[in-house]
Amino acid sequence: VEPALVAGLCELLRDSVHGGASVGFLAPLARETAELYWSDVFDTLGERLRLWVAEEHGSVVGCVQLAPCTKDNGRHRAELQKLLVHGNHRGRGIASALMAVAEEAAIRSRISLLVLDTLQGSAANGVYAHLGWTRAGEIPRYAASPDGELHPTVYYYKLLDA
Repeated sequence: VEPALVAGLCELLRDSVHGGASVGFLAPLARETAELYWSDVFDTLGERLRLWVAEEHGSVVGCVQLAPCTKDNGRHRAELQKLLVHGNHRGRGIASALMAVAEEAAIRSRISLLVLDTLQGSAANGVYAHLGWTRAGEIPRYAASPDGELHPTVYYYKLLDA
């Protein structure tokens, strides 16, 4: 793994968390914590986790992960995780492009159901609705936002033609 890629992913994660994204971390997110997270991701890549990174002019501007279910009765489904777009690059179709790539890869892998969750009221809700995801429901006080306050999460799903 190239050090520049890891550095760019760390910056992307820190930008997202410091911008209010509820992606599993509290603010302020230390660079060392981000580096450890990405090290774990790279160690896991393969059948259990896939990663796509969007770059512009050599800089990381977005990413998305796909975690296929490894249980025998769930091989038809996967969880979409960590759709991140750097704050300076939002509104330019990067999230849509990343989602399209992840969905196409899922279809090629015979995955017919994708699921994800996101903080209720976040901008991501509009992105997922725009991309054809169906809201399945919400769970109150599910996760803490980067400032530590508990918020509901919303679950979405998307059926694919696999």
